[in-house]
Amino acid sequence: MRADAEIVSADSQQVYIGMDIGTAKVSPEERAQARHHLIDVLPPNEQMTVAHFVELADGAIRDATERGKAVVVAGGTGFYVRALLLGIFDGPSADPALRQRLQERAAQEGGTDALWQQLQVVDPEIATRLDRNDVRRVIRALEVYELTGTPLSVYQARHNFRTLPTRYPVRMIGLAPEREVLHRRIDARVDAMMNAGFLAEVETLRACGIRADHCSQTAIGYSQLHQHLDGAFTLDKAVVRIKQSSRRYARRQRSWYRGDARVRWHQDASDVDLDDLERYLRARA
Repeated sequence: MRADAEIVSADSQQVYIGMDIGTAKVSPEERAQARHHLIDVLPPNEQMTVAHFVELADGAIRDATERGKAVVVAGGTGFYVRALLLGIFDGPSADPALRQRLQERAAQEGGTDALWQQLQVVDPEIATRLDRNDVRRVIRALEVYELTGTPLSVYQARHNFRTLPTRYPVRMIGLAPEREVLHRRIDARVDAMMNAGFLAEVETLRACGIRADHCSQTAIGYSQLHQHLDGAFTLDKAVVRIKQSSRRYARRQRSWYRGDARVRWHQDASDVDLDDLERYLRARA
């Protein structure tokens, strides 16, 4: 890297060992060019929480800066980025019994659709932000409401990203290609993943005892391929669903940062002034 910076991944799925193709992890050759943090830190039968992510990211940033390195946080999980910058809002602690009941309901009713429909009633703002197949986050939103009677969106509104000071000095860069360009890139990326052996990767995870209901396997792509392997639909249909879910997720990513004046938007990475960015990073080291 030109600025001799280190990378902290803010991707909620790249933390899992053995999930390489479907999360588009950087190659060993790319990692050799710059040190990467928070990749391959948990087995896929464990669960990464946002609190654990912030703890690990804080440690990685502290380690890098103590060695005189600038840090680039990169990745698409907006909730992780916001928690790292602003801290975690003060919501209720997890209730294992309630979570188990909601998980059992999802299993009995063939997925999270019924839970998501319930979330639309009690917290429509959060429901519109979440993929209905994101079991963990749908359950967490329902858990917060059932424990407190207050929607999760209200807690998040109190933790207003527009007014809270950031925990780190930051320059935020976002890429927002035209819709048609973005969709073509998503389709090509999914096709490349499939050609690289994505299905075999999921088969290997299953052979190692990783189940479709493990939190890591609710990720886009993994969920659909598990369903295919369970006989729910053909491989071609799974690929179509992966592309559709990826497009919806890309829209949610853009919506997540809408209104955040700190973000400098560019249509393409080639539009970013790398000389200016390098000067900024070197000044932060």
